[in-house]
Amino acid sequence: MAKRKGGQLLVPVELYLSAGVHIGTTSRTKDMQQFIFKTRPDRLNIFDIAKIDERLRIAGKFIAQYDASEIVAVARKKYAQGIVKKFAEVIGANYVAGRFVPGTFTNPGGKEYMEPSLVIVTDVIADREAVLEAAKVNIPVVAILNSGNTLSNVDLAIPGNNRGKKSLALIYYILAREYMANRGMIENRDKFPVKLEEFEA
Repeated sequence: MAKRKGGQLLVPVELYLSAGVHIGTTSRTKDMQQFIFKTRPDRLNIFDIAKIDERLRIAGKFIAQYDASEIVAVARKKYAQGIVKKFAEVIGANYVAGRFVPGTFTNPGGKEYMEPSLVIVTDVIADREAVLEAAKVNIPVVAILNSGNTLSNVDLAIPGNNRGKKSLALIYYILAREYMANRGMIENRDKFPVKLEEFEA
């Protein structure tokens, strides 16, 4: 479950486990079946940690193709807002924390208007307006998807627990570190200047 072919995981497996990144919900879609390791007796779906790690690695490389100023990270849910703000602050991206104003990506005359080249969403249900608007104007969407979510209008899925603060903090911490490492902003992952605790604050 936790071994990755050809190398080490991005963080120790114990860290993934303690943050609960692998714990899904009791619902499961066909889209997410490929990432699920097993279903527990309490009906919670458990993600394969190696697949979470692999998708974070892929997402890190994909996001690094974009200048930070072209990226908008979105989180409507309260427990995710500070994490998304920290992610944006660390890499220099933009963010929408809280209510997503309709027209943010589609109405050039609106006060909140943004024209990103990439959108990262924390929860495709809570952040559905951002996902739909991004699709309308052909902006790629990277999304953290729980076991009950679908891949509709999502270009790159990161499977994982998007309902827990510790889980989201770890996911965004890894994404920020991968972004900076892949763009040569840090010499290697060990030189990442931000602590995980800062994302959890």
